[in-house]
Amino acid sequence: MTSSPQNRTAFAVVFDLEFTAWESSMASRWLRPGEFREVVQIGAVKVDGNFNTGETFDVLVRPRLNPVLSPYLERLTGISNEALRARGVDFAEAYSAFLAFADGLPIVAFGRDDLVLVDNLRLYGMNEAPPLPPYLNATIWLADQGLDMRGLHACDVASAAGVAFGGHRHNGLDDALSVATGIAALIARGASSPLAA
Repeated sequence: MTSSPQNRTAFAVVFDLEFTAWESSMASRWLRPGEFREVVQIGAVKVDGNFNTGETFDVLVRPRLNPVLSPYLERLTGISNEALRARGVDFAEAYSAFLAFADGLPIVAFGRDDLVLVDNLRLYGMNEAPPLPPYLNATIWLADQGLDMRGLHACDVASAAGVAFGGHRHNGLDDALSVATGIAALIARGASSPLAA
C-alpha cells in the first residue's frame, strides 16, 4: 500500500479500480459461472478544484473467491500473481485504507467503479462497512464537454482531452491520473469544474 504526500488543498479524490476478469468477461458482463468483479487494485489521487493532482494512493488487493489472476488480466493490467502475493492485502483492509485516504471528500471515477466497490462489500458479506463518500461519475461531465467516451476507458480520458497519457493502461493509479489530468486540461480550456455544481 503506497501513498505519496503533497502539500495541496484537496477538494476530491479521483480513483480507478482493476478487478478480476477473463477473456470475454466484459462481453458476458461477468455472468458466466464463477466470474466475479473482485477488486485487485485501487488507485487514487487527490485533486484541487481545478483537478490539479496531489497526493496519490495505490494498493493491490487479493481476491478471495478467485485468488489466482487469469493470464488475460495479468497481460491487461501488468499486475502479476507474484506481485499480488507479495504486496496484496485483503479487500477489507484496502477498502478501509481507501476511505481513510478519501477522508470524506467526494470521490470521482470514470463510469461506475463505486458500484464495483459496493458489489465487493456485498460479495464478502461486509454489511457493517462504512459507506462510500458522495460519488461523481466523470463520464457524464465528459459527455457534457462534448467528448464521446463510448467504448473507451479511464486510461483514454487524458488523450481524448488532448493530453499525453503517461503510464500503463489499465493500471488503477495511472488510469486515475489519466482521468484527473484530462479533466484538468478541459477546465484549463474553459470548462466549469465538475465540482462546481
